[in-house]
Amino acid sequence: MSTVDATGETARRPLTGRRVHVGDLLLQGVAGVAAAAATLLVVLIAYKVVDGARPAIEQFGAGFVGHVGWDPVKKSFGGASFLYGTAVTSAFALLLAGPLAMGVALFLTELAPSGIRAPVTALVETLAAIPSVVIGLWGILVLGPVLRTDVMPFLHDTLGFIPLFGPTSTGSSLFTAIVVLTIMVLPIVSSISRELFLGVPDELKDGALALGTTRWEMVRGVMFPYARGGVAAALILGLGRAVGEAIAVTQVVGGFVGTPVNLFSPGDTLASRIAAEYQGAASNLQVASLIYLGLILLVFSLLVNLLAQWIVRRAARRSGLAGARA
Repeated sequence: MSTVDATGETARRPLTGRRVHVGDLLLQGVAGVAAAAATLLVVLIAYKVVDGARPAIEQFGAGFVGHVGWDPVKKSFGGASFLYGTAVTSAFALLLAGPLAMGVALFLTELAPSGIRAPVTALVETLAAIPSVVIGLWGILVLGPVLRTDVMPFLHDTLGFIPLFGPTSTGSSLFTAIVVLTIMVLPIVSSISRELFLGVPDELKDGALALGTTRWEMVRGVMFPYARGGVAAALILGLGRAVGEAIAVTQVVGGFVGTPVNLFSPGDTLASRIAAEYQGAASNLQVASLIYLGLILLVFSLLVNLLAQWIVRRAARRSGLAGARA
């Protein structure tokens, strides 16, 4: 029989010391091969990216990350402006999508009438399945003009004293990319958060309500603490989604090289620059520089996933210790 350790995790039964069946060996072999294949695939991808970026690494070194400029004619390349654009668009998209996703998840789990709960859930999950190129086209044809004519002027008139909300531009902008990324991140975070909120034991919620708390106090004092580790991981995964998005951002961000403080100015991101220039690169050094940008993206994605796993395991460990004390 399996046992439960102090952290609440189920202890695994080793194959040694008990009767070994052919099915057990086959399962262990297949699972081991699959895990090894996945690990090998990541290693091969990393090797290929590093190998492709080697000319740029040798030419520019670590200074590539801090250099602002991208001139294929002079063969002078740097990734600072794209790192800046990626950080700004992803951070603001997560800042907007996070509260909205929490609201959607809470509505679907606690507030929505049973008659509309299933249809709204299906629509939210369908939003995550819309191809990014379609969202990008919608951003060009519908969202961009509305933001330029109505939203940006209002924000500039109201909050123009803040450098982030400077004069509006006539074309694409970082702000449009932020809104597009918000739409793409929202269904991912809200779907994961909804499942986490559904996993909160009913006895905890009913007990809090029976003690006289309001619904909001129950949500704040019971549901959020119970699911905070998973919600944090969902937000980090949403951040990874925003960082790696290429096509939709390329269509609306503007392709500008620089570090504008004004969100209404055009800009560019790592993934967008790779998608826009790789096929038309004019030199081997430009190709290597684009792959260098991809290497930066790869490292960031791996760090984001590792951080999400660490948060989930830490939250599970805390929950197990709390259950053991109880």
